[in-house]
Amino acid sequence: MSLDGTYDEGNVFALILAGKIPSTRLYEDAHTLSFLDIMPQTRGHALVISKWSKARNLLEIEDEALAQVMATTRKVATAIRRALNPDGIQIAQYNGAPAGQTIFHLHVHILPRWEGDPKGFVAHGQGGMADAAALQALADEIRAHF
Repeated sequence: MSLDGTYDEGNVFALILAGKIPSTRLYEDAHTLSFLDIMPQTRGHALVISKWSKARNLLEIEDEALAQVMATTRKVATAIRRALNPDGIQIAQYNGAPAGQTIFHLHVHILPRWEGDPKGFVAHGQGGMADAAALQALADEIRAHF
């Protein structure tokens, strides 16, 4: 899929926002939602999305929505750092399929990293599906640090 196109109301993040599929939520306010990735690349891999913007990528997002998403990204990354004590935190955002984007609703990845971790971003889904109970326990641990 190219950088241009029409927003798909049936994308997985739109369905999460509509309450049609579950997510393991970390943080939510009037404008943004953060939740754990169900196919995590690292322990604590979280996502942040706008609740109101229909932007598919960074080139389409409204300035206000982008500011809200990035403020939440910092808030969630700080809680993850307090909870998990990683050696680093990778913040990633992809635009268009050739760049690695797989869900066309703008989103930011927060990936805690530890010394010895492989560098970069592995193609989504290669790590397999996370255990729902383990995700919930991890979310509880992270939420305690907001």
